[in-house]
Amino acid sequence: MTRGLFISFEGIDGAGKSTHIARVAELFRQAGRAVVLTREPGGTLLSEKLRELVLHEPMDLLTEALLMFAARREHLVLVIEPALARGDVVLCDRFTDATFAYQGGGRGFDWQVLAQLERMVQSLPNGGLRQPELTVWFDLDPQIAAQRLALARIPDKFESQPADFFADVRAGYAKRLAETPERFARIDAAQSMEAVGADVDRVVTNWLNKVDA
Repeated sequence: MTRGLFISFEGIDGAGKSTHIARVAELFRQAGRAVVLTREPGGTLLSEKLRELVLHEPMDLLTEALLMFAARREHLVLVIEPALARGDVVLCDRFTDATFAYQGGGRGFDWQVLAQLERMVQSLPNGGLRQPELTVWFDLDPQIAAQRLALARIPDKFESQPADFFADVRAGYAKRLAETPERFARIDAAQSMEAVGADVDRVVTNWLNKVDA
């Protein structure tokens, strides 16, 4: 049976990742693969309810982190793990790296506590952690992202944060990349949509060639 593949797409809002997730999904479908498109926080009925709380309600930082990982646990158990077991391709709009970037980087929450929660929620029977095999990070200057998002929609509590917050989020992503560089691919999201798309296609294709080798 064809084995499942797990790819996450990361970056601040305005970086363009949603557009390119749809493109990658179509590439896999054209190759005959079943694709599960999902997101975090979210992906299940309960996780979507927790998403609404996290995005719109004020709360203690530990409460926020716990809700993020609670939503992730449901998502893993009900969606991601069954899909991978079937041999599907799972394309996820954000995963745990976003929690480290936003809660750890942007909020300044304890990095080691997040790592403990990560181990608790994502542990596998073989002792490893469930992580994406490839993480495509759409790296973008927060000021450019803010210009792209202007008037696009009513911002949630994260999107309405000042530029300094998003600079810290960007630094959080960079720290995660430094910790596990083997699974990260950084994309310069300040390029044109066509150039970004070409880079994403190249990254995914090169990764697949290594996986299949």
